Amino acid sequence: MKVKIICGQMPVIAGRPDLNYKKIIELIASAKEQGADILCLPEMCVSGYLIGDIWEEQAFLDDVTYYNNEIIKASDDMAILFGTVCFEKGKLNEDGRVRMYNAAYAAQHGKSVGGYLGRNYIIKNSQPNYREFDDARHFYSLQKLCAEEFAPVPETLQPMQLTFKGASLAVGLMLCEDGWTENYFYNVPQTLARNGADVLVNLSCSPYALGKNKKRNRLFGAQAREAGIPLVYCNCVGIQNNGKNVFTMDGCTSVYQGNGELATAAEMYGDTVLPFSYEDGEIIPECPVAYPAQDTEAIYKSLHYGTKLFLEQCGIKRMTIGLSGGIDSAVTAAMYVDILGPENVLLINMPSQYNSEATKNIAQVMAQRLGTNYAIIPIQHSFEHTVEQLENTPIINYTTNKEIHLELSELVKENIQARDRGARILAAASASFGGAFSCNSNKSEITVGYATFYGDICGAVAMIGDLWKHQVYALGRYLNEVVFKREVLPEEIFNIRPSAELNPNQTVGKGGDPLIYPYHDYLFSAFVENWHKATPADVLRWYKEGTLAKELGCDAKIIKSSFPTHASFIADLERWWKLFAGFSVAKRIQAPPIISMTKRSYGYDHREAQLSPYFSREYYELKEELLREQLRVES
Repeated sequence: MKVKIICGQMPVIAGRPDLNYKKIIELIASAKEQGADILCLPEMCVSGYLIGDIWEEQAFLDDVTYYNNEIIKASDDMAILFGTVCFEKGKLNEDGRVRMYNAAYAAQHGKSVGGYLGRNYIIKNSQPNYREFDDARHFYSLQKLCAEEFAPVPETLQPMQLTFKGASLAVGLMLCEDGWTENYFYNVPQTLARNGADVLVNLSCSPYALGKNKKRNRLFGAQAREAGIPLVYCNCVGIQNNGKNVFTMDGCTSVYQGNGELATAAEMYGDTVLPFSYEDGEIIPECPVAYPAQDTEAIYKSLHYGTKLFLEQCGIKRMTIGLSGGIDSAVTAAMYVDILGPENVLLINMPSQYNSEATKNIAQVMAQRLGTNYAIIPIQHSFEHTVEQLENTPIINYTTNKEIHLELSELVKENIQARDRGARILAAASASFGGAFSCNSNKSEITVGYATFYGDICGAVAMIGDLWKHQVYALGRYLNEVVFKREVLPEEIFNIRPSAELNPNQTVGKGGDPLIYPYHDYLFSAFVENWHKATPADVLRWYKEGTLAKELGCDAKIIKSSFPTHASFIADLERWWKLFAGFSVAKRIQAPPIISMTKRSYGYDHREAQLSPYFSREYYELKEELLREQLRVES
């Protein structure tokens, strides 16, 4: 029996079942015209997945149920497999919320086919509660339902029986996390295969992260190979967010042969369909494999795609960017020109007495090369006026009736400049120009709070907020060489030392940022991006053993040249850990939303509480050993 299958890699709009239903109906009509026997649609394709607590609005759930039924009616002879939410009236969870399931229907001949435990739909078994997901807050899992109804999970996981031309096809239908079985007790794909499935179908709403596609291919290829039957992975595209993180759904819908080989795959971020056929246990592809972008190309595509859709969703058609002459603002500016066009971008250079001619010249040259709107608005006068007001205005203590005056430190003066640029000039200019203004902070700066409250950490969105400094540099090169195919970012920008230029010691040629990016990028990444996060104790142990560079993935020469003594290394480690685990948390909480690129981005993806920094007992023991060793060497 030959069965034609089409995967609809559709853009899912979170919280808009009306618009998603319209797209689904279009896909159904197109699939029928192409003679499809089965149309696969992604997980949560009716409602969207990341919609916060809109799940608690009954009117919303009623609308989703209405559209679910309309899709089922539209199935006719063609089977439709689609992911959605289902709820049970009159049933409540332990916390009093309405009983809901992350579910999927197999519809054919205008009605649903099969289901679990008396329901006419299948229920997701494995619920992710990491990264952006919080499934247990909203949805009841198949495992919990089986426990409640005294039903064994392996016997409940049965394939859906679809019929074509008098013959039957057993489809092992599952939802997203059910296929990511490395750390789950139940292996859903293998259970479905043992229970008679001819083909496995995974409906997903899976976000992009650097390196994730390699893991997807490895995992789903292994599942198909171990089951000995083909596996279909149908993902959506579009963006979804949880308020603090904007995630891109990258599609990359893929189909695997029973031996685990990739048979066909859809393009990354494509609003498209993937047609193929199933016959006697084999996949017959109609399209070649569209391999997803990797490395810097993937960063560019994902940032461009996610930012563009986020701006459209927010109704932002113009952007204002503070252009300092440094790499972060340069990359941000070039990206926005690429996304919105030069006529819709306003770049503003806001020099004080500390800004060098070099960076001012770089900013102007770049604006000219981009052909965009550009203004120079100095802040020296307003900065001096603010300092004068604060230092010369008397403060009366009505308890003692004494008069005092504020004395501004150099750090306070630096922050005044940053706030003058962000909260005063950029905010007002963007309101007048239209649209919004951008936050240019990168992940290295956000990690340790190397940014000013209500200054350079404010804005509508932090486009590069999930990129380490070295990734920002690589993206700058990519923009020149591949996107614009000319040097829009002047070469000097890649060679000057990064500097905030907020005091006499931060000017180009004298001093720069306190961060040693070729080392600190990798140190901070170890603090954040691993499931088993590194702590100061781990770092000191690796340092003592001589394996630190290998563990972090950085150049050993950088560590040796930057820290000539154990004491200098320890002082640097403690400085940044105290900032990372201390006051920087408050800054991250109030920072703009981030376009998420890595496997752990700040926001809801990396969940934090405001606490005091903690150093473990092992850390203090290692510290004492190293300092004693240094004393012995010095004596």
